[in-house]
Amino acid sequence: MRPFICIFLTLLFSCSSKEKSEERVNSSNRKISEISLIVLGTMQDGGSPHIGCKRKCCEKLFSDPDETRKVVSLGIVDPENKKNFLIEATPDLTEQVRILKNYSTFKNNDVPDGIFLTHAHIGHYAGLMYFGKEALNADSVKVYAMPRMKNYLENNGPWSQLVKLNNILLLEMLEDKKIKLSNTITITPFLVPHRDEFSETVGYKIEGPKKKILFIPDIDKWGKWNKNIVEEIKKVDYAFLNGTFFDGGEIQGRDISQIPHPFVIESMELFKTLSKEERSKIYFIHFNHTNPLLDSKSKQTKHVIESGFHAAEIGAVFSL
Repeated sequence: MRPFICIFLTLLFSCSSKEKSEERVNSSNRKISEISLIVLGTMQDGGSPHIGCKRKCCEKLFSDPDETRKVVSLGIVDPENKKNFLIEATPDLTEQVRILKNYSTFKNNDVPDGIFLTHAHIGHYAGLMYFGKEALNADSVKVYAMPRMKNYLENNGPWSQLVKLNNILLLEMLEDKKIKLSNTITITPFLVPHRDEFSETVGYKIEGPKKKILFIPDIDKWGKWNKNIVEEIKKVDYAFLNGTFFDGGEIQGRDISQIPHPFVIESMELFKTLSKEERSKIYFIHFNHTNPLLDSKSKQTKHVIESGFHAAEIGAVFSL
């Protein structure tokens, strides 16, 4: 089944007006009636507009924000068991939880039934702050984390206060061990190489009753991984892969060796031997604010699409 795109969040990936952005975010009341995955954010940790950015890609957005530009996150809606799950706790968590609830055909709590973290970089876990007493003062929100990530949250404030006050309930994950969300949905963490200052970094394989999805928002160069990404793509129906930078030309004033993400052009070169069907599974995600794939009319976006790949769009819904 091809993914169907929710009208209110169809991205134009351009610096659109605030009025049009809000219309895309808020105008639809459509509900999801089958087990599905939703793209709730596509941006790299720093968001867009990016702090300190003086480029054209940010200039207009500071005065006229695009509400569809949210930090990378996926949601799972399970109407059969009346549950929702969130992958990543981003700084945009408040709005992403609301969007996730709005998709549901059932009444649910103010928080997801489980939150899965990939690693301890700000865009991927900082949203946990909203569960503290300064905000929701939540009661035992289930947060799944790998051992180092769990230890980091337990022993460093302000996160340790969330644990102490039972705002969050930390559940430890193990590498390559499936976690059963229901009778028909599982999620499996696997380690990937990245800057692991405070925690491990994982990607996820999500398996539903019909489809399998690969999610790797952050990773160093593909060659550093102990698995073959080409072969892993063949095992799933959709693959959401790190597309932080289109190429090295975006990076100015920083040592490129310190941010070794796979460039989109490198990934496309690596994946070019895949069949047309296999290439169509791939959705680049986790875009830096400088990435030209944020502009649907850019020559880079045209090149990606003509090559058989996709740029992930907030609001895209995939049947699981």
